[in-house]
Amino acid sequence: MAHALPDRGSGRHPGWPARPGSLVVPGGLVDVRPVRLRDGAAWSAVRTRDERNLAPWEPTMPGSWAQRNAAAEWPGRWLQLRAAGRRGVALPFAVTLDGRFVGHVMVGNIVREPLLSAYVGYWVDAQVGGGGVITAAVAIVADHCFGPVRLHRLEATVRPENARSLRVLEKLGFRQEGLFRRYLDVDGAWRDHLCYALTIEDVPAGGLSGRLIAEGRASRP
Repeated sequence: MAHALPDRGSGRHPGWPARPGSLVVPGGLVDVRPVRLRDGAAWSAVRTRDERNLAPWEPTMPGSWAQRNAAAEWPGRWLQLRAAGRRGVALPFAVTLDGRFVGHVMVGNIVREPLLSAYVGYWVDAQVGGGGVITAAVAIVADHCFGPVRLHRLEATVRPENARSLRVLEKLGFRQEGLFRRYLDVDGAWRDHLCYALTIEDVPAGGLSGRLIAEGRASRP
């Protein structure tokens, strides 16, 4: 049975705004929430410090890394993200660890009936990388997408060289579906990307968060 369309007159859409949830990983409490205007300073500090780790995987854009990730750029970006959330075409989430901003999970290109699909992208502070933080955050967001947002399919595209990002998807049970040749202009050149995906039929009872808990990778707060 098809899900009902969001109420266009209410200004609200399925699953937004929302706090999808939290998980505890060895490094602390991972929480996922909508991005806030006051995230600007922390967002800029992390991204400026992490240029070496983030730039190779992000789309080519005008301006220098420092210019694009300055704190002064955040208010305009936040307004765009908030507007996209209100229109129901994106879900822009901040990731915090014990209350500290450490990353971002973005659900974009949300298409309603009959496709009920979106993509997910993510990044995390290198200082907490490898500790299961972003894996937990993506699990929380994916469960939200297959639950309140009422999606059927969630995709992620990753460069084959991005081993850490691929491990996140594989730990969560995303399947590799193919290779997109010269798919996206990243770091100054057109790069191949692997396509990974999940549909709701692939999600175990208890969701992806439940899978991490069952495997001993996370626990409930």
